[in-house]
Amino acid sequence: MRKVDKIIIHCSATKEGQDFNANDINKWHNAKGWNGIGYHYVIRLDGTVEQGRPVEISGAHTKGHNKGSIGVCYIGGLDANGKAKDTRTPEQVNSLRVLIGALLSLIPAESSVHGHNEFSSKSCPCFNVHTEL
Repeated sequence: MRKVDKIIIHCSATKEGQDFNANDINKWHNAKGWNGIGYHYVIRLDGTVEQGRPVEISGAHTKGHNKGSIGVCYIGGLDANGKAKDTRTPEQVNSLRVLIGALLSLIPAESSVHGHNEFSSKSCPCFNVHTEL
């Protein structure tokens, strides 16, 4: 595996209740001219964790931090009016915690977990990663 020292959490910036999957995001990212989905994992509304880009390959999710990170995206992040909101379902909250725990057990102990909002002016994710994970 490549050297990883960060896990970065994202939201898909889609409206609450709209379920999308890794294949949908792959299509969106291809349309932007990217080399496929930029996230390594996608968490759907029902808590299903889907594989995105292989972990062995650097992601395309956080400018300047892709080389040494794993990108995790949960579906949602916007209310019905398109405003930032923590829309995670209980199943997504649980799956996110389980996935982060599993990933942290595979990478160096000094690794850290961050929200995309720590590296960008975006409100994604719409919760405080440090107090909730």
